[in-house]
Amino acid sequence: MQLRKVTATSAAVLALALTATACGSDKEDGGSGDGKKITIGIKIDQPGIGLKTPDGKYVGFDVDVATYVAKELGYKAEDIVFKETKSQDRETAIDRGDVKFIAASYSINDERLQKVDFAGPYLLAHQDILVRADDDSIKSPEDLNSKKLCSVTGSTSAQNVKKKLAPKADLQEYGGYSECLTGLENKVIDALTTDDSILAGYASQKNFQGKFKLAGFKMTNENYGIGLKKGDADLKKKINDALTKMVSDGSWDKAVKDNFGPANYKNEPAPKIGDVVK
Repeated sequence: MQLRKVTATSAAVLALALTATACGSDKEDGGSGDGKKITIGIKIDQPGIGLKTPDGKYVGFDVDVATYVAKELGYKAEDIVFKETKSQDRETAIDRGDVKFIAASYSINDERLQKVDFAGPYLLAHQDILVRADDDSIKSPEDLNSKKLCSVTGSTSAQNVKKKLAPKADLQEYGGYSECLTGLENKVIDALTTDDSILAGYASQKNFQGKFKLAGFKMTNENYGIGLKKGDADLKKKINDALTKMVSDGSWDKAVKDNFGPANYKNEPAPKIGDVVK
């Protein structure tokens, strides 16, 4: 009888333990609206794309896309934890599980596909240049051969121009795009190059509106995708479904207008899921 009591007690404890474990599993990134947090990697220093404002808010096109996707996964806005993820850290952050996914001007390419999977693409950008609004001297990429061109140290955009498009350009590599903009405004440099979406974001800032313009050169194709852990087919499908819905209900167009509109950015139409433009 005593043995039966002990056995019954042990079974009850085991049942409680299993129940507790099961509850914990349900909450872990379950997307069930149960208050569990989701961590998303973004940029926090790119106006128009991903920016942390002085009052601690996160704004930009990638932020809007990430927020929409998270909502479709079952998370409320207050459940989202945005985490700065710099370009060189993105694959590592995904592999370690530091973030659930990354929306951070993250171009899909063969090298990255060896390490992570991508949902999308959700935006087709192009490498372009930004010049002063009153400067009509640069009408093609070749015109950069006699100009001072600025980009961020180590960026592929600058090297692309230097090696392929305008080898004689006087390349000036600064620590950040804000420094390039200051140089452009003060006529220390003649042009700034990177993705047109990023340039549009900077030119849309109130203190720069009307001062700069995009040349519209479309020198490369940059297919922005949402990076996630390699092999997570279920999450990839859910994110793709969310992106499709974002386009169909007009939220994608609204996000483009809200974040890039002041720069007169002529964006490409929303790309079809899986349609990566080479």
